[in-house]
Amino acid sequence: MDKVKEIVSEIKQGSPKPIYFLMGEEPYYIDRISQFIAENVLTEDERGFNQMVLYGKDTSVDEVVANAKRFPMMAQYQVVIVKEAQHLSRTIEQLVPYVENPQQTTILVLCYKYKKLDKRKKLYKAIQKKGELFESKKLYENQVADWIRRTLGGKQYRISPKACVMLVEFLGTDLSKISNELDKLTLIVPPNVEITPELVEEHIGISKDFNNFELKKAIGERDVKKASRIIDYFAQNPKDNPFIVTVTLLNTFFTQLLQYHGLKDHSPGNVAKILGVSPYFVNEYVVAARNYPMKRVSGVISSLRKLDLKGKGVGASNMAQADLLKELLSEIL
Repeated sequence: MDKVKEIVSEIKQGSPKPIYFLMGEEPYYIDRISQFIAENVLTEDERGFNQMVLYGKDTSVDEVVANAKRFPMMAQYQVVIVKEAQHLSRTIEQLVPYVENPQQTTILVLCYKYKKLDKRKKLYKAIQKKGELFESKKLYENQVADWIRRTLGGKQYRISPKACVMLVEFLGTDLSKISNELDKLTLIVPPNVEITPELVEEHIGISKDFNNFELKKAIGERDVKKASRIIDYFAQNPKDNPFIVTVTLLNTFFTQLLQYHGLKDHSPGNVAKILGVSPYFVNEYVVAARNYPMKRVSGVISSLRKLDLKGKGVGASNMAQADLLKELLSEIL
């Protein structure tokens, strides 16, 4: 995010680079930067003659260069944005001559999603010298909660740890999807208010009581009654609660629990750091470790891996999700 802020600040100060090559696995920041350039470099009147959007599927490197070499009309700059530029990957190195001598009155933006340039090639090195090369990396699941907190913090909101986990569990690591849901919340909830599980349930439709987070907690506490209720809810709502997601989350939990057992230092700060979890959730591992000795944890992980294969149709192609869930609970508890 620091790099994004640096790019935005540079453009706001009136010192844009002639080339922005935006690449990587996470499309969210690529879209945000290109949108910011599209909306802020030129005035609304200037855009009609001086802003062009091309699509990688429908254009060529030669056409991109031809448009980039034009001069602006009654404006300081012209902006050329190439969306889905990854479709030009086979010929992208042909951009080298232009990049080495770019038109200074053109801002060329290439949105190269889900791919990266080869660092050994000329184009990569040329863009580093003459323009801005930005790599948008996919966040790991354990990084998304912090991203949510920082994003909401920038808008003068707080979010409870449980509400944060609910969003990550339900929406995954897709930052665009998460951002859309956060926008919904901030339209409804006034600033300086904490986003709670109740608000997430009411406005996004994620159950605060029947989700994988609560199932994991119930299993850690060996609360058979609560875990059974959640499993029954999942069985009745399979589309909203895919078995593969549940078994993957539990496998992660028990793998972390195995790590916990192996730690010499069980202080909350060290546990949070080593396991990659919020200090708020450390007590869950303390409780679960008392209920599941190391040997039992290893057995659970082995069972979860077998169930994961069954859930994918290996050796149990006709097994209903309800039956898989019941077997999962039986194997663990």
